[in-house]
Amino acid sequence: MSPDQSGSLSRRTVLVSAVAGGIGAVAGCLDGDRDGPDPVSLDDGQACDTCDMLIEMHPGPVGQAFYGDDAPRSLPDDRDDGAAWFCSSTCAYQFILEEEERGHEPAISYGTDYSTVDYTLRDDNGVTVISAHLEADAFADLHDLTFVADSDAEGAMGGSLIGFSDPDDAEAFQSEHGGELLAHDEVTREVLTGLGMGM
Repeated sequence: MSPDQSGSLSRRTVLVSAVAGGIGAVAGCLDGDRDGPDPVSLDDGQACDTCDMLIEMHPGPVGQAFYGDDAPRSLPDDRDDGAAWFCSSTCAYQFILEEEERGHEPAISYGTDYSTVDYTLRDDNGVTVISAHLEADAFADLHDLTFVADSDAEGAMGGSLIGFSDPDDAEAFQSEHGGELLAHDEVTREVLTGLGMGM
């Protein structure tokens, strides 16, 4: 299953440049305790708080963040624990980075942990996509994941950040499917732009 590679070199070039250039913008908390609600399943008709797509209708890694009493105004008032839900890891980081600039930082944020699920890859009209895993126990703290960015496996929004709690799993995936390895604090606006997310 070989995806259409058009445009991947330019995205990869941007990603390599962003990481190699030591971009200083940092996503998420600095050192300290990250405590908050446990993740929830995202298979009950939830829509993405970045792009409004129904989460369960799409492949790839998903995310969620909990803001508690510091919930951004864009979230519904009745959302438990100031929760935000995302159809992709790229949508999650776009929302989190934008809200951090506005002074809202999540107490804790989660992404799909592909070290703990039996994922599959499939061909979708010439593009390789990775399976979605929406159950609560498929998530890990974003700070604890090593991401493979811009591999030949895509998610809901195309180029993706596929997270693994075991760095060896991330390296093995990268070896087979290409891409760049990134830690949580290396995911910046420039990286998202390289993945095709307009911010």
